[in-house]
Amino acid sequence: MNNLNSILIEGNLVRDPELSYTPKGTAVCKFAVACNRSYKQDDEFQKEVSYFDVSAWMRLAEVCGEYLKKGRGVRVVGRLKQDRWTDPDGKPHSRVLIVAEHVEFKPQVKKDGEPAAEEEKSAEGAEEEQVEAKEAVSY
Repeated sequence: MNNLNSILIEGNLVRDPELSYTPKGTAVCKFAVACNRSYKQDDEFQKEVSYFDVSAWMRLAEVCGEYLKKGRGVRVVGRLKQDRWTDPDGKPHSRVLIVAEHVEFKPQVKKDGEPAAEEEKSAEGAEEEQVEAKEAVSY
């Protein structure tokens, strides 16, 4: 029986995503998300930023590679995956990343507070693509 392994994060892309393909032709898109947190400590508000590496696969990767850009807001639902390896000196390393199972693109807003017309259109198309991508991915 599988244990529960689920995560939901919301934040902004730190840099443009990197879309690549495995030797067998499977699409993979890697991007980093910054999540901000504010809290009060000793009557002062503190800010904390956490950075998370995310990878999306197959059709979802292609959609993310097409529509995501640095600064774009996203909500990512996925699972945690731990990579472990040993470097040439024999030192063990470990890294935890998020494997995206669903990505929502937040609307982009122009400086005057109105949604960007061209981005709004792209987001609508992206929603349809997200549905198709979700249906194409079976876990």
